[in-house]
Amino acid sequence: MALARKDIKVAVAVGGLALVSVGVPAGVSFAGTDRVPAPERPATTQADNYGADPRVPPELEPPPGHRVHAVLKARGVQVYACRSGAWAPLEPAASLTGVTMRPVKKVSVLHFRGPSWQSDQDGSLLEGDPASVVRAPSGHRDSIPQLRITAKSTRGGGLFGRVTYVQRLDTAGGLASGPCAGDGTVAVPYRAVYRFFTADS
Repeated sequence: MALARKDIKVAVAVGGLALVSVGVPAGVSFAGTDRVPAPERPATTQADNYGADPRVPPELEPPPGHRVHAVLKARGVQVYACRSGAWAPLEPAASLTGVTMRPVKKVSVLHFRGPSWQSDQDGSLLEGDPASVVRAPSGHRDSIPQLRITAKSTRGGGLFGRVTYVQRLDTAGGLASGPCAGDGTVAVPYRAVYRFFTADS
């Protein structure tokens, strides 16, 4: 009699498993451990996100024969020094992150006095020519202007080795205002998009 009961229990268990196998589609897990991970976004999508053409004032376009080499977003400060009772621009201090276009590669940069930009990955350096700066108003109130800057010199064969022009676009913040006294300094937060150009090969 005990043996018969055992056989019944086994049969019920097997039947239950059969019902489960019929009612649950293949590939479904109750634990959720066999889900297929979402595919990573391809690098070209990152480039499209950074490289989407912003609204560029015509006067800030580089001459024909130059193309976008890298696009980076900046967050940092514009530093001002008090001179004759007014704030005068002293230097930027910003961190930039973005991508190169061909090939698509993530890059990061430091921006400082010069104006200069240096890759913290390959050490290449770009120095802009202050005398070449072309300005256009920002699209945001009380913000530093948008710029086009001609490269004065480069160092190294990495990110900045062949850069010819820089655009500073979509600026927000960074403008010091009000009177000052003595020899104080002030750092005003800002953000912007920087586009770096190279000559067509």
